Amino acid sequence: MSIRPRRSVLYMPGSNARALEKARTLPADGVILDLEDAVAPDAKVEARGRIVETVKAGGFGPREVVIRINGLDTPWGSDDLDAAASAAPDAILLPKVQSVEQLVTVGRRLEALGVSPATRVWAMIETPLAILDIKAIAAAAKDPVTRLSVFVLGTNDLAKETRAALLPGRAPMVAWLTLVVAAARAYGVEVLDGVWNAYQDTEGFDAECLQGAQFGMDGKTLIHPSQIEPCNRAFSPPEAEVARARAIIAAFALPENAGKGVITLDGRMVELLHADMAKRTVAVADAIAARG
Repeated sequence: MSIRPRRSVLYMPGSNARALEKARTLPADGVILDLEDAVAPDAKVEARGRIVETVKAGGFGPREVVIRINGLDTPWGSDDLDAAASAAPDAILLPKVQSVEQLVTVGRRLEALGVSPATRVWAMIETPLAILDIKAIAAAAKDPVTRLSVFVLGTNDLAKETRAALLPGRAPMVAWLTLVVAAARAYGVEVLDGVWNAYQDTEGFDAECLQGAQFGMDGKTLIHPSQIEPCNRAFSPPEAEVARARAIIAAFALPENAGKGVITLDGRMVELLHADMAKRTVAVADAIAARG
């Protein structure tokens, strides 16, 4: 089972040369070099060149490198896409995806530019239309042309577009968030939670990380380096859970349990589905350990 940890993915403004340099050293699983929200209109062209240069220079180690472009309906989006394609990052993040057609258009453009299939597409889910059509958008991952592999929740934009309040516990959004997770899991897409704005409120951040992990998300997008370590902890399987998972796998591997669908372990019934869950838990733990 091949797993790539995406517990913590930090947004870095493309207009800030110092931040881009720092991105190579932070303990985040991934970095999103941003050309959209974090960059003022008059700085976007310069930031584009800086990001391309930074990505081409490499040096990010095991960190996943993603470029977020501006929407193709903006004055910068088309040139952003071409520039990002030339840099060959791990992925290109598309803002405000709300239709399959957007994904197909971008996928065909990348194909025409001769971009390796290794460069994937991530999609921001941040509008009411995206939520309402999330099944179809997730299903697009089955079409190789789209390269779709990850959903990134844009909870700030969802709040803006729906007028829902951003509250601790996110009660107004729970149905939307869990619907995105369900659609993603149905079609093999990973999910990253939205950002926590009040980065100095560590208690609130910890609670939202825990909620995201409990919802089944793979990790969280971040706005400040101080959020990386607690986020990594929240989205890493606890040691006791990993130990239990290894015990379940070992128990099903015993000769006396060969072919059984249900066994008893430490006084509890364990089914094959628990063994499958255990294998994923161990794979995640091993992948995190391999990062060092």
